[in-house]
Amino acid sequence: MLRKYRRYLKLERNFTDNTIEAYMRDVERYLVFLQQAGIDHPEQAELKDVEEFSASLRDVGIGPRSQCRILSGVRSFHKFLLIEEYTDKDPTELLESPRLGDHLPEVLSTDEVDMLEAAIDLSKWEGQRNKAIIEMLFSCGLRVSELCNLELSHLYLDEGFIRIFGKGRKERLVPISKTAIHELQLWFMDRNMMGNIKKGEEHIVFLNRRGARLTRTMILIIIKNLGIAAGIQKTISPHTLRHSFATSLLEGGADLRVIQAMLGHESIKTTEIYTHIDAHTLRDEILTHHPRNKSRGGA
Repeated sequence: MLRKYRRYLKLERNFTDNTIEAYMRDVERYLVFLQQAGIDHPEQAELKDVEEFSASLRDVGIGPRSQCRILSGVRSFHKFLLIEEYTDKDPTELLESPRLGDHLPEVLSTDEVDMLEAAIDLSKWEGQRNKAIIEMLFSCGLRVSELCNLELSHLYLDEGFIRIFGKGRKERLVPISKTAIHELQLWFMDRNMMGNIKKGEEHIVFLNRRGARLTRTMILIIIKNLGIAAGIQKTISPHTLRHSFATSLLEGGADLRVIQAMLGHESIKTTEIYTHIDAHTLRDEILTHHPRNKSRGGA
């Protein structure tokens, strides 16, 4: 299939050798992602699978322009599968491209995070689990993929740390707040009563009702629904809580290198977006409080 695709790029699309190699690298990266998700044949991929691949690019710090280039290769590959009749559907037709430009991510204040948690119905089975999820995302700044794959053996609650494996299985230790530890311990009381945990998932921290690990999409739905229930007007996602964690650290005086280490960014350039967020906050404060920006009334 890949040999045919390479020939298609050369003969049908008339791409240069460098462009062909770039497209092939992108598709191979996509195929590895699908295989890790249990999809051995790319023609079986659905829109949600491509969306999760797109989200994974952002999670490892790839910029919007590079994301667009990689997704362009994925679209081309699925078009090829359609033309060559490997499949009769193209899951990339409704795929949204990352926004370009200097768009700054939404952030939530501590009060808004409290509003999210207050919107949780703790009488439901999943209530305490969802509260622990929000605290972990906000207190530890985890990527959603890191949260999904968090294992019980990676928790060092007595020491106040958790061990995270991020991009390229790169390991980092992240402090965990007392509040997050408390919410986790309450969740474990419910988790320990589950009698239907799937084989091979016994070590996973966050599970669904069927005893399997939560997916990225499921956590996205949980956060969005809580945002609506809490009356928060911002467009939020699990990544919003990660941004909020970093912004809170910066506003509290944390060094940018510390934030880089906590987030697991390979490059400080990825972390520097939070200096832009802080600059916007600073500007608003100056415009609001500086005497030269206040109305002079009748003077």
